[in-house]
Amino acid sequence: MKILYVAQISENDTTLYRQWALERAGQHLFPINLYDYGFKQPLLHKIEFRLAVGPEVMRLNREVLKQAQIHQPDVLWADKALWLWPSTLRKLRKMGITTVSYMIDNFFGPRKDPGWRLYRKNLREYDLHVTQRDANVISYRAAGARDVLKIQTAYEQTLHFPPPAGWSDKNRDREVSFIGTPYDQRAETLTRLAREFGVPVVISGTQRHWAKALDADAMRTLYREGELYGAAYREAIWRSKINLSFITHSNQDEFVHKSFEIAGCGGFLLAERSQGHLERFVEDEEAVFFDGFEELLAKIRRWLPDEAGRARIAAAGRRRAEAGEYHNDGQVKKILERLESIVPKVRAEAAAG
Repeated sequence: MKILYVAQISENDTTLYRQWALERAGQHLFPINLYDYGFKQPLLHKIEFRLAVGPEVMRLNREVLKQAQIHQPDVLWADKALWLWPSTLRKLRKMGITTVSYMIDNFFGPRKDPGWRLYRKNLREYDLHVTQRDANVISYRAAGARDVLKIQTAYEQTLHFPPPAGWSDKNRDREVSFIGTPYDQRAETLTRLAREFGVPVVISGTQRHWAKALDADAMRTLYREGELYGAAYREAIWRSKINLSFITHSNQDEFVHKSFEIAGCGGFLLAERSQGHLERFVEDEEAVFFDGFEELLAKIRRWLPDEAGRARIAAAGRRRAEAGEYHNDGQVKKILERLESIVPKVRAEAAAG
């Protein structure tokens, strides 16, 4: 298929990984990078993002229709593209182009993030909504969505793979490691582990976010290595004896992509217990789970000194991630299979006028 791929595309975005997976599946992509649109002045961009209005929004919609006319794609894939007009999606459908919204975030959730004004109007316009939550499947259908598909977040197999043979704790300089963002109560939990119980915690992620979440002493003693992407992210997982993964409760997540990336990298995964995690890994065989602070502390104390046990679980978790197709190729395959039944219908409706 030919796909007009509209997304924020950079080396630090998972949209690039989905683009690679689509191309590996034999699809022909025409990317439109959302980073090329929007005011560069921070205040103007903030207003533009919140309201989803302005000349850059207009320019994007015109470009989408222009590229659709030039390339005649089978599918428009909108990967969290919040600036598309309902009229643009309707015009594409009249051209026989199937429209897909891939939305990793939770429009229906309690966080009330800004920027959703146009997306709200498009709930009935897309031919397919792709989401990662059971709750969202129900919400999209209740909102009148044409079709909804649940997938899961994934690891990128070309980047997230195990360390070289012979890798051991001698190569690991991160004891209890968290790489990510300080959503929910993560900063308080990690600080308490280190300060009250002497747990050797290492935190990495966007500096400005953690600087706001941690006090000055915790920032100085726990935070290091900054924001990690690509090979640096993979190698930090390799260098961690325990890799922590928290559910983002404020986003109503069932699982998080970090868990699959850790497993894909052959890391020892200590994740917050959830139904989504339990359905994808056998507890204490392929991953270790916790509920609440006391169990988290107990699991750290149990597994930190047990290198052989961690190695066994990490290897089993890697095998499960590969066999279960928790990678981008596996998840993209599910979407393409659904599209095989939708694309002919949209073409037929357009041809019938």
